[in-house]
Amino acid sequence: MLSTWEDRFTQAVISLWNAEAVQEGYKELTDQTFRQIFRSSPYFDPENTFVLQDGNEVKGFACGCTGDDLPMGDIAGYITCIVLAKDSSTEENFAVMLEALEQRFRTLGKKQAEVLFFNPMRLPWYIPDTPKHEHNNAPGVPVDGTLFPFLLSRGYKERSRQEAMYLPLADFVVPEESRAKEMKALAEGYVVGLLDPGSVHDVSDLLDRLNNPLWSKEIPECLRDGVPVVLAACRGQAAGFAGPVIRQENGRGYFTGMGVHPEHEGHGLGSLLFFKLCDAFQDIGTDYMSLYTGETNPAKRIYEKAGFRTVREFAVMRREL
Repeated sequence: MLSTWEDRFTQAVISLWNAEAVQEGYKELTDQTFRQIFRSSPYFDPENTFVLQDGNEVKGFACGCTGDDLPMGDIAGYITCIVLAKDSSTEENFAVMLEALEQRFRTLGKKQAEVLFFNPMRLPWYIPDTPKHEHNNAPGVPVDGTLFPFLLSRGYKERSRQEAMYLPLADFVVPEESRAKEMKALAEGYVVGLLDPGSVHDVSDLLDRLNNPLWSKEIPECLRDGVPVVLAACRGQAAGFAGPVIRQENGRGYFTGMGVHPEHEGHGLGSLLFFKLCDAFQDIGTDYMSLYTGETNPAKRIYEKAGFRTVREFAVMRREL
């Protein structure tokens, strides 16, 4: 039997998650984190959250979300998760839960279903072969998990692949070539570092040109609240950013992203920004950094030069409804 969400399912769903989703690398749920990720989210929709039961036992949990203010939110619904008990992990049960999510999207007027990094319900997961170091969200479907092949079989297309990368910051050393790059950039009028935001103009123009909704929201908030952000400037004008510099309680360096203004590319600013960011995280006692990047993103080479390695891959997927 498939039911839409009722709060009486909470404890059983948490138990299901901790028995099954944790086996695929996701972090355990508690009452508090279940509320934070799902129930208290402004995007939580009881009619888009489903529980599969066998008698009185909860055997499956699926959640999707929508919001016109989300990227592509006017036409797309986001699939957050589908979790099934091991003894109920059949293609038929996956199909029942997926079809329920898709039908809810159609009812709300959505034209496509998406699994991607803009999902506001962020699912933390553990980085393999680490002392439970965790990343704060899953940027798609883990390609080594059970959901990925099922979505492929149901007509979902893999639009891109995101590589999750990791570095213990005790291993970070500024590459020697970076010194020469910094001197060359300085001679060309560029400065890179934890600059006083008041001395850097047109940060909003930089973010507009980079056209990333998350960056446009988080970076101005950080600068306004006095949270350090690594900036690149050319004669006082914003040319790039990396950051912010926030050590999370779990020891992770929180990383929103890095970008260089198109008019200032070709001066080595990307690598300078990122190495300065890693250095700043070291200075505040951050244990590790984790991030994800497209497998064809040129920035991947910068991360690799800093010592990062790929630890897991996620697929960004879509199906037209």
